[in-house]
Amino acid sequence: HFSRLKRSQGQVKQNMHNAKVAVLGASGGIGQPLSLLLKNSPLVSELSLYDIAHTPGVAADLSHIETRATVTGYMGADQLGAALKGCEVVVIPAGVPRKPGMTRDDLFNTNATIVATLADACARHCPQAMICIISNPVNSTIPITSEVMKKHGVYNPNRVFGVTTLDIVRANAFVAELKGLDPARVNVPVVGGHAGKTIIPLISQCTPKVEFPTDQLSALTGRIQEAGTEVVKAKAGAGSATLSMAYAGARFTFSLLDAMNGKEGVVECAFVRSEETECKYFSTPLLLGKNGIEKNLGLGKISAFEEKLVAEAMDELKGSIKKGEDFVANMK
Repeated sequence: HFSRLKRSQGQVKQNMHNAKVAVLGASGGIGQPLSLLLKNSPLVSELSLYDIAHTPGVAADLSHIETRATVTGYMGADQLGAALKGCEVVVIPAGVPRKPGMTRDDLFNTNATIVATLADACARHCPQAMICIISNPVNSTIPITSEVMKKHGVYNPNRVFGVTTLDIVRANAFVAELKGLDPARVNVPVVGGHAGKTIIPLISQCTPKVEFPTDQLSALTGRIQEAGTEVVKAKAGAGSATLSMAYAGARFTFSLLDAMNGKEGVVECAFVRSEETECKYFSTPLLLGKNGIEKNLGLGKISAFEEKLVAEAMDELKGSIKKGEDFVANMK
């Protein structure tokens, strides 16, 4: 995806699609590098940056980059509507990050309110937009976003995505490292949810095909599931994954924009409303198109080891989903 970083005017002319993209939480640890990557892409013509602080500075800084996207900063709740007007894609990394010892669910109280407020604004000001949620706990913030959109009568399950791309990016990197492969060639689908045991890498479906002995497969799976915590610990109180998350968020956004522009065969995993399992929301590979999800490609053929992981994830996933739904049901 980042071969696009090469500034070739010829390529820009072919790609002259006009997309207005908003980043909500643009001044934060993920928001700033994500906004930089989006500004760098020829797929984006307008970049709308919103946060409760510092956005005028971030926008001024990014606006000096020699790429076509025009950048506008919006700050404070009274400017949120203006930030969203006319947006086709909204990416939401807003919220607080984890500190060591915290689970993603420990973020619930703070981030649930933030996401509900932002989803409400999207429902009012850009009801047709693709909504990409990065704010954790994704297993709950996607049900929250969906229920808020329903309250406004504008919910479209094909346009609301929980961005799990970092799990895929990590799986690709770790498998490539273990096997001495070029990570750009590796693709590991990751299904389920976006927290601990609900993160299910389908190593059996990896391309190119790879084999691991049972103990190594188990360790690799555990590392992918706990990779976020690995970063939280390494940052020692200074936050969680921001740079790799920004890369993954940009990768997903570019895939979505490509598909919206008519590119065929674009597939990404994301946490979405789903009929693929007994869980109301579940991440699987999705064929993306002009209107968001064109087709849910489902779980496909999975190994006995992976089947067990799916079964073991169900209770936690259902609990997190219900927690999100209940939050909106009890909102004033």
